[in-house]
Amino acid sequence: MNYKEAKAELDSIISEIERGEADIDSLSTKIKRAGELITFCRSKLRETEQDVENILNTFEKQNSDPAQNKEE
Repeated sequence: MNYKEAKAELDSIISEIERGEADIDSLSTKIKRAGELITFCRSKLRETEQDVENILNTFEKQNSDPAQNKEE
């Protein structure tokens, strides 16, 4: 599963609950599934944020390293 798929499923669950279409027998299951999807999405967002931060730090380090600048 990827972020886009998880978000789409979460949106679907939320819409169904908001419209009152979730019956009482499946409501608990849907809420649990929504919690799992939220946890997954948050994890993917944190992971992506860390990756971007690492890339930017590497880029900044390369641009501030005098040895790197002399080679160019």
